[in-house]
Order: sequence, then structure tokens, then C-alpha cells
Amino acid sequence: MIEIQDFLRYSRQMQLPEIGELGQLKIKQARVLVIGAGGLGCPILQYLAAVGVGNIGIVDFDKVELHNLHRQILYTENNIGQLKSTSAKTILENLNPHITIQTFEEKLSETNANEIIKNFDFIVDGTDNFTTRYIINDACVKINKPLIYGSIFKFEGQVAVFNHKNSKNLRDIFPEPPNPEDVPNCSLNGVLGTLPGIIGTMMAQETLKLILELPTLNNELLLFDTLNLNFTKLKF
Repeated sequence: MIEIQDFLRYSRQMQLPEIGELGQLKIKQARVLVIGAGGLGCPILQYLAAVGVGNIGIVDFDKVELHNLHRQILYTENNIGQLKSTSAKTILENLNPHITIQTFEEKLSETNANEIIKNFDFIVDGTDNFTTRYIINDACVKINKPLIYGSIFKFEGQVAVFNHKNSKNLRDIFPEPPNPEDVPNCSLNGVLGTLPGIIGTMMAQETLKLILELPTLNNELLLFDTLNLNFTKLKF
């Protein structure tokens, strides 16, 4: 149920007719799993925690490094060497002590994906490699979980919603993952620090719209060229 502290904390968003008390209750009762607590995961986690998503899961086995800090603004130099998942949990609980956060300090794989994903309502893919993205996608299709997808490269980002109310999934766009050697990545090609913040916030927005049962991307891949401020929607 909605309590006095909820009204005080979330009053600005509850004033929106699309949210109100019922919408805030949906947010409070939602169970969202964020896979990856890096560049995309940081803004996703910060906003989901701040708006009151009641149950958040974090999957990440990596540790905070100095080169993360220009874009992974959830962390500070004090967190270097610590596990991202446990650091994120502590920081987010300070941001909002009225939510529950569960961590999985392990690498998502074909072996554990179904077991981790099954207990959450919405899955958010904040990973940075195609192997894991396809594992997440296939698990969501198998156990029928909506998936919020995003990726970044240099100045460009992509956002999509997969497997929601019989919508299509990643394999409907790209049936097979590319050869890892052919895929550019941020460690070799770079990324401007603000880009994951932009795309991650958009992913958090789509997640909240799913929770609130508002219109979301449907069989559409949203491309955002932040250098020239151009949006493109590709139907699939």
C-alpha cells in the first residue's frame, strides 16, 4: 500500500495523471533486474531507485576501476577495487532506504540465467557484449519476460523493448550474434562519458513505462546520434 512517506517522497511524479497513487503502487511493487552495473547500469539503477521501484536486482561480477569513473558516476575513487554490485547496493540504499536491493555477484551465463531472471518482472540489459546480450534475450523469450535493451558506441546509442506482449526479440533483428572479433567496443574505440547517461536514462524511462502500462517502443529500434542530435526509429 502507499504510505505517507511515499506521498512525501514521490509527490511530484504522483501528480501526473498517468501515475497517481495507483501508478506509484505499481512502481513500488515492481521487481526489476538490471544486468550490468557499468556505464548503462549506473543511470538505470539510480533512477529506478530514486523513483521508488520496490525491488531491484543487480547482476555484475566486475570491480570498479579508475577508467570507469568518467561515465559510471554511481561510484567514486573510494569504490575502486570493490565489486560494482555491492558498491551499487550500498549507494542506492543510501539514496532510497525504502526499497529492497538484491545482488548477484556472478557472471550471467546460459547455466544461471533462467534461475536469476525468473523471479523478476522486467529485465534490463545494461551489458556491453553480444554473447551476454543473446543469453539474456533467449532466457527472456524462454520464460516470457519483457526485456529493455540498450547499447552504446562512440556518440551513438540504441534502445529497444523486446518480448513485451508478444512483440519481437533481438533475434528477429539479428538472428545470430556477430563474431566477437568483428564487434567494436568502447575499450578500443572510446565513448564520451555522457552517452551512457543519456541512453541509460532512456532505458529507465522505458522500464517505468512498462511498469505503468504506458505506451512503449513496440517492434522498433530507436537510434540516437547524439553528435548531430538525430533520432531514427527502425521498424522490425
